[in-house]
Amino acid sequence: MSIMAADYEKTDIGTIQIAPEVIEVIAGLATIEIEGVAGMSGGLGGGIAELLGRKNLSKGVKVEVGHREAAVDVSIIVEYGNPIPDIAAEIQRNVKKSIEMMTGLIVVEVNVHIHDVYFKSGERPEEEDAALRVK
Repeated sequence: MSIMAADYEKTDIGTIQIAPEVIEVIAGLATIEIEGVAGMSGGLGGGIAELLGRKNLSKGVKVEVGHREAAVDVSIIVEYGNPIPDIAAEIQRNVKKSIEMMTGLIVVEVNVHIHDVYFKSGERPEEEDAALRVK
């Protein structure tokens, strides 16, 4: 979801404009590259996080784009057992680097919102406890 459209950049032979949706996709790809990220969260409201495929990477990303700067919010689902602060810091570095390298915009902030934890089958602690009690 984009807040503000990017301004045009004037060059000698015309203008260049990068759509906010492009920045959202760059941020989404840079986010899911990080080990421990199970997926992007479907949104900030409702309390329901859903795993989104590659086609919907921008659904878990919100950007604000000005003439020279961008601010990014990413909503993620982490894999159980991974250190959330480390994952979040790595996302911040990778998103900032990717956007700045590809667009020339200066990323002033990257906010990471963790919306859920993904458990692989058999990892959920309640399942393990229930299995032990039933024996």
